Amino acid sequence: MKGADLLVKALEAEGVEMIFGIPGEENLDVLEALKHSSIRLIVTRHEQAAGFMAATYGRLTGKPGVCLSTLGPGATNLVTAAAYAQLGAMPMVMLTGQKPIKTSKQGLFQIIDVVDMMGPITKSAAQIMSAYNIPARVREAFRLAESERPGATHLELPEDVAREETQALVIENSYDRRPIAESKAIQKAIDLIIDSKFPLILIGAGANRKQVGRMLDQFIEKTKIPFFTTQMGKGVVDERSPYFLGTAALSDNDFLHSVIKQTDLIINIGHDVIEKPPFFMEPDSFNVIHINFLTAQIDPVYFPQVDVTGDIGNTIFQLLQKIDMANPDIQWQFGGFKEARQQLLKSFSEGAECNDFPMEAPRLVSDLRQLMPEDGIVALDNGMYKIWFSRNYLAYRHNTLLLDNALATMGAGLPSAIAAKLVYPDKKVVAVCGDGGFMMNSQELATAVRLKIDLVVLVLNDEAFGMIQWKQQQMGFESYGLELNNPNFIKYAESYGAMGHQLQTTEQFIPLVEQCFETPGVHLIEVPVSYQNCKI
Repeated sequence: MKGADLLVKALEAEGVEMIFGIPGEENLDVLEALKHSSIRLIVTRHEQAAGFMAATYGRLTGKPGVCLSTLGPGATNLVTAAAYAQLGAMPMVMLTGQKPIKTSKQGLFQIIDVVDMMGPITKSAAQIMSAYNIPARVREAFRLAESERPGATHLELPEDVAREETQALVIENSYDRRPIAESKAIQKAIDLIIDSKFPLILIGAGANRKQVGRMLDQFIEKTKIPFFTTQMGKGVVDERSPYFLGTAALSDNDFLHSVIKQTDLIINIGHDVIEKPPFFMEPDSFNVIHINFLTAQIDPVYFPQVDVTGDIGNTIFQLLQKIDMANPDIQWQFGGFKEARQQLLKSFSEGAECNDFPMEAPRLVSDLRQLMPEDGIVALDNGMYKIWFSRNYLAYRHNTLLLDNALATMGAGLPSAIAAKLVYPDKKVVAVCGDGGFMMNSQELATAVRLKIDLVVLVLNDEAFGMIQWKQQQMGFESYGLELNNPNFIKYAESYGAMGHQLQTTEQFIPLVEQCFETPGVHLIEVPVSYQNCKI
């Protein structure tokens, strides 16, 4: 068989269900093989969006998402998505084409060193130089993408290798078990927890990846230790819990961080320093127990005293089994945390009833939370509104609030929502994008319409790059260079075959979104917003 056919069979053996991307001349043999495959090809309007979709697929399923591009400009368009997956720990495999490497009649036309380019922003990048090597290269790319810490991998398939005949056989997916933490490390963690007076639990993105929520539920219920989350750790434990203290949406100086300053121990479950720091350690500050799949990466603001390395779920299970709540040495004092809990609940109501128009962020978050079912998915782009969603949108289940606080790129919200709807076609999915971020990949409205999915897209229009404009004002600078001249979003949506809606009053928001949920198809709602009166 041809190398391209073998590649597709290897992808099928990995359980690949769909591939996102834009084929080119150098991928035509692969395209022909896909035509006869069980794999669904999702053709997008831009390679960057395809990469965001593949990364989101990986985040939601735990299996590597796959995206495809041609050589040169197609491959360079995947760079931001590669960094998005790599920093966000989302398993993804990128497949790019290349000119023939054995004979070429086009000189260096369109040729750049894609493998070298991808190397620094992936877990591995390799060119396939022989059809015989395709099965091993594919298996290794998927293994690396999925193993902890997950991320992006890249394979380049030259045109002549894709056409090369081979008798090589597919390598089947191997059974893999993650290592578990050693007993001595578990005991050190237990001793530190028992000796503490004001322990806190922090839940980060690592706990979100492997669905360790059930173990954490039991551990928190048994110990009654309060917990808070990073932005990417939201929903691992139901945030309606009486022990939830909030989300670290800022790095310092809010009510949650005033509580952190009272603690003498943070049990860090699944957070690493790639995500924006939820707290700053100092040499004479609180102790930290690092519980993660990998050892701690030491940083000036993060240097844990105990490192418990291994499968997070198993580590929590061991702690749950070994901690004895009847131990008289346990003298935890949670009085100050109860006050913080009251402040948290109060913060949810501040601005939630505000009828001002343009709509303000706290009201928007409150109304959307009322509308979304427990398993509904909100996919955020990056902008000023992300802070309020992080703090005020209670996530009831893991991966129901999709946001990026690692690369924190704009332009990912709409593609991520499309991928979420493809993975979970029966769930309600809403994309929340600022006007700036939306226009970076707005062409994917055409993809959503073509796929005939039901999707609601909220475009929050403040006619500016709002977060940077806010920061500009905070620094005392005059407004400059950040205002936008937007299109008519309603006509823009309709030109793609979507339905466009203009929010006229704040009170109209809930019935309008409900109407869109009840009407099949792709709906764009333009929501005029203001951040002027929102206090961070």
